Amino acid sequence: MSPGRRLTVALVGLIALVVIGWFVKDTTSSAPPTESTKPAASSAATQGVPGASASGLDVQALSKLPVEAAKTWKLIEANGPFPYPRNDGVTFQNREKRLPAKNSGYYKEYTVPTPGSPDRGARRIVTGSSKEVFYTGDHYSSFVVVDVTK
Repeated sequence: MSPGRRLTVALVGLIALVVIGWFVKDTTSSAPPTESTKPAASSAATQGVPGASASGLDVQALSKLPVEAAKTWKLIEANGPFPYPRNDGVTFQNREKRLPAKNSGYYKEYTVPTPGSPDRGARRIVTGSSKEVFYTGDHYSSFVVVDVTK
């Protein structure tokens, strides 16, 4: 076998390994948590909170979030006007897969202003078409379900 052919075979093998690794990582990281790894979200405090049981996320009262989150929620309920009209109310893609998988367009995101931040900051409220409300204070790294009645 010539050196050029040997190099070609080695490169094709390397590419195949990378592709296989990508698919294995993708299928194992997007697998839903098993019942034993899901946090208990069925307590009396979370019953009736949209998104609580389906997501397995912790539930947080709106009153326990930053005051700007409550202001943003009021704007969402009033359908605006929003401080970032080009960014608020747009489709949230859920690329990080931290929220339950849904069709594109299911989730909408809204900016929760961060005092002192020169830009939009990292805080967001994400709503679902079935009235779920989620909050992230770290730009989609983690979420909580928001109980907007408290």
